[in-house]
Amino acid sequence: MRPNPGYAGRNAVLATMHGKERAVAPVFQENVGLSVAAASGLDTDQLGTFTGEIARDGTMLEVAVRKARLGMRATGLPLGLASEGTFGPHPQVPFVAAGMELLVLVDDERGLVVHEAIIAEATNFAQRVAAPGVDLDGFLASIGFPEHALIVRPNSGDPRGALAKGIADRLRLDQAVAAAAAASDDGQARLETDMRAHLNPTRMRSLGALAERLARRVATPCPRCGTPGYGRSGARAGLPCEECGAPTGMIAAELYGCVRCTHGEERPRPDGLRAAVAGHCPRCNP
Repeated sequence: MRPNPGYAGRNAVLATMHGKERAVAPVFQENVGLSVAAASGLDTDQLGTFTGEIARDGTMLEVAVRKARLGMRATGLPLGLASEGTFGPHPQVPFVAAGMELLVLVDDERGLVVHEAIIAEATNFAQRVAAPGVDLDGFLASIGFPEHALIVRPNSGDPRGALAKGIADRLRLDQAVAAAAAASDDGQARLETDMRAHLNPTRMRSLGALAERLARRVATPCPRCGTPGYGRSGARAGLPCEECGAPTGMIAAELYGCVRCTHGEERPRPDGLRAAVAGHCPRCNP
């Protein structure tokens, strides 16, 4: 894709403490012509931490925009990027873990906020409760330790009493488990994957895929007004049932729109599906 002339040769700051520029910067340089660099010494933890010492106040988008503006204030640049992520059960698939990742570009010159989000199904997000001396080899292999780091905390009581982050070697892990178990009311430690990007290669790859999506959107001008950031804005439900033709809750079309003007359009589902199986129909399968 040809770089967007509105951003080619420009500089933007990425607000991160966790090396996300490794995934984001090359993609924006290639697709948009925008040079992206991290702000030095920026404390993004003030807006929330994965381990909960500081709660995130607001939606993912609201916090990502505030984070981007931290970097913009620190550098004086009018263009900023930031990401937010959250991890837990998959929103559609039972018993499967997933991550929700959001990346935003804030452009104060144009007065634009452009964002994209993905559900990252490729994640090693996992937790395990264990007492000192318990065999952890299977769990550690499943989450990709030590390439993927761990967080250890007491399983009950004050979780900050013996909290250890960024554990990437077995000796320190054993020490952290013993300390957390000793501080826990039930004598056990809770092990969690450290989802900070610089300690989680799987998440870093997801951020690269998300950066690709946002960069392509930023490089796409509105067909009517030419504003960068034209892309998917939502979806319309109502895919008709293959048996009776009644609308179902499945997506019938994707909605595309401009982040500035009122121009928008509907596009068919990318998978080409024109009808829903009767099992999804409230009339055929009440």
